Amino acid sequence: MIDLKQTNQVDPLTRNVEHGLDEMKGSTPFDPPSVYDEDKKGTVNFDAMPEALKELVEDHKVAIKKIEEFENALVQYKTTGYVLSKEINATFSDFFKYYDSNLLLHNEKEDKVLFPLLNEKLMATGEHSTGENPKTAIDVMEDDHVKFIQLGTLSFNLFGLATRIKDPQSRMFICDTAYDTSREFTELLRLHIYREDYTLFPLAQKLISEEEFAVIKEKQKKYH
Repeated sequence: MIDLKQTNQVDPLTRNVEHGLDEMKGSTPFDPPSVYDEDKKGTVNFDAMPEALKELVEDHKVAIKKIEEFENALVQYKTTGYVLSKEINATFSDFFKYYDSNLLLHNEKEDKVLFPLLNEKLMATGEHSTGENPKTAIDVMEDDHVKFIQLGTLSFNLFGLATRIKDPQSRMFICDTAYDTSREFTELLRLHIYREDYTLFPLAQKLISEEEFAVIKEKQKKYH
């Protein structure tokens, strides 16, 4: 993980999580006592999950590995004064290729195959907010997917712009912005994956039948 003491910036994860949890408090299943509840990790049996959910969890394992590699490269990039070495450039390139070819496809698989049915189940069982337009955890996850597109695209474009700017002061500003945006992106990804693995997927396992999961698994083949 990136050492936040290396920067003079406000931690984007803290800023976003505090804002996000305030918005969701008391309105969705995503109201944990802490952002990352370590006690949950011992209560979820991934081996017992239906194959459709196991596939998504395996996707997440790959994503976490790519995120860690990207974060390590970000640290090196910042601590060397934003010198884009061949190794750092290769890692950045690999991450954004993964983002474009795999991560967005994974999100689409969730959005179009799992989420519609799970949203119906959550609404039917009262797992939603109150008010004129009740929302479920699915709304939170889908909002994250939109933010991924925005932050991923912005990060990629900023890194590309930095390589074309000659003025040192302007380049430093763009690199700082690219770094901070990328940090925000990776931390949101981590939080999103955690919430899916330890809250949303266990809920899905309880609410969706074996027959319905078999249909979901069949539909997922389209995204292989």
